[in-house]
This record gives sequence, C-alpha cells and structure tokens, in this order.
Amino acid sequence: MLSVAIQGAGNVSTEHIKAYLNNPHTRLVAIGSRTLESARRKAVELGVECDLYDNYDRLLEHPDVDVVSICTPPDRHAGEAIAAAAAGKHLLIEKPVATNHEELDEMHRAVKRAGVKTVIGFVLRWNPLIISMKQAIEKGWVGVPLLVQADYWHGPTNARPRKFSRAGWKPMVNGAIVHGGCHALDAARYILDNDRVTRVTGVSPGHRTHENDYRSTTVATVAFAGGAAGKFSGSTAFFMPYVFNIEVFGTEGVMRNNQFYTRQLSGQDAFGSFPTVLPDSGAVSHHPFQEMIDHLVECILDDVESHDNLEVAVNTHAACFAAEESAENGSTPILL
Repeated sequence: MLSVAIQGAGNVSTEHIKAYLNNPHTRLVAIGSRTLESARRKAVELGVECDLYDNYDRLLEHPDVDVVSICTPPDRHAGEAIAAAAAGKHLLIEKPVATNHEELDEMHRAVKRAGVKTVIGFVLRWNPLIISMKQAIEKGWVGVPLLVQADYWHGPTNARPRKFSRAGWKPMVNGAIVHGGCHALDAARYILDNDRVTRVTGVSPGHRTHENDYRSTTVATVAFAGGAAGKFSGSTAFFMPYVFNIEVFGTEGVMRNNQFYTRQLSGQDAFGSFPTVLPDSGAVSHHPFQEMIDHLVECILDDVESHDNLEVAVNTHAACFAAEESAENGSTPILL
C-alpha cells in the first residue's frame, strides 16, 4: 500500500484524488495547498479525511508519504518536485513541469540523484485515440512516418478572463505552446515511439491578445531523430471550442485523428474511420487520469521506469521552450 500526498487543490487535483481513491494499492494521507482553507475545501468536496497542510516542507516531513502528486500552477512545479525528490518521494508532476531550461535541468538532476519514479501529466498518452494511432503505426498502417501534425487549441481565457488575471497567480508564465501545446508535441512523440526532437523553428503572430505580452499562439516546425518532420501549434487566443488534432502521413498511408487511408486494406477508395474516444474536451474530468495514475502505481510497485517519466519529458519541454525562443528571435532555428 502506497501513501499519497496531493500538493495543490484545484480542478486537476480532484481527478488525481479520485484516481488514487479508486486504486487498491494507494491511500490518501495528505492534501497541501497555499491555505488550509482551500485544502479543507478539497477534502470536504471529495469526502475524504486526511492531514491538511499549508506548508509544503511540513507535508514532505509526513512520515507515511511515499508519493506526491504535484498539481500546483506551473511556476511552482520545479521547486516542489526538486524538494520531493530530495525527500525520497515518487512523483506525478503536472505539465508543464518547468518554465525554463534551468529549472528543467535541475529537476532532472534531482530525480536522477534520488532514484525516485516519475510520471508526467501527459494524460493523453492514455487516451484511446492516441493508443490506437500508436498501435496502427506499429502495425505498418502508415509505413514510414514522414510528417506528423498536432494542434492544441484551447481558449480558457475567453471563458474565464478574470481567473487568469488574478494577482499573484501565473498559470501561463510561458507561451501557449509550452502551457498546452506540449500535449500535442508529447502525443506525437509517443505515437512515434518517443522519438526525439532535434531541431525546432517557431513563429507567432504579431498580434498579442494578452496585456502581459504572453505569446498566446505559436506554431513550430520540428525535425525528429528518426527522420520525420513535424508541425505543431498551441493557442489560447482563438475564440472557439477546445480542439485537439493529430495526424500522421507516411509512405503507406495516412491517419487523421480517427480517420485512416492505408495500403494495408485492399479496395479502400475513401477515408475510413474507427470508433474511439477522441481527446475533444478540455475538461479535466474527460481525461484518463485513472489509467495514468494506475500506471504510476504499477511502475513503483514493479520497480520499472515509465514511458512517460521525467527523462522522456525533458525533450518535449526543451522543444517547446525552443519553439517559444525561436518565435521571439525572428524564427531562428534551434538545435537540441
């Protein structure tokens, strides 16, 4: 039985708590937040009894905690992850795990020193569409992948502008391709068997939609080590419902979300489709957190590394940082 602490008391923490409560190998022992009031509200909301903290160092001193789920805003992830690793805690870290290269490198070193298990909150790796696309590529439906495209378009600032302008809270300290577009790039890397990005070029529109000069739309082209090219975009600016696209074009066929066209099926004269669950909602309750957290628990108990650990996520984050840096500097290509 693994004892779990949740750091953060927002919407994402709700799904983490539910998943741990549903796993037979875990028990919730603590919730931490900036205030005891918010930690208590989360415990009451979900009907759980556990220790409550407004001091993260004290939470890490809890004698029973084996695992920490970090569900705080992105600018707090690195420091909290480094402290938890130093305390010997296994980690689930929500994305983006860091806000710059320096934080990312320090986290990576801390986790390697500690030897703890990590899973990163790229929850779409457990979405049925992404799993099906990965399996189809492995079976040769597209042949050699030549081009991968993925997009994450989500305008939460349109629906809740006041939430994203609260003083002292910086949920989007980077551009949109870091904040949400990292899901698109990570999903593409996953279906390509965690292929590494080696080169990045980014561009953003001249028009900025946020007063703090946050890049709310960025498009990036990338080169993969395996030879494929990629195009990715992230935006929180478009006035539209949530959309996630992922497409793979290859020598033997094409997959466009749940549509496909392939030489592997004789007589196909139009795109076919397969039933699945599309990643078509930005609501956290729509995402497969249960499968992600069950995977973390399995990795800890079996002492194996995850396909979604921090070491893998370093390349995804470095590529997203590079996209924003390139966009800021006249679309100068950046080698990773």
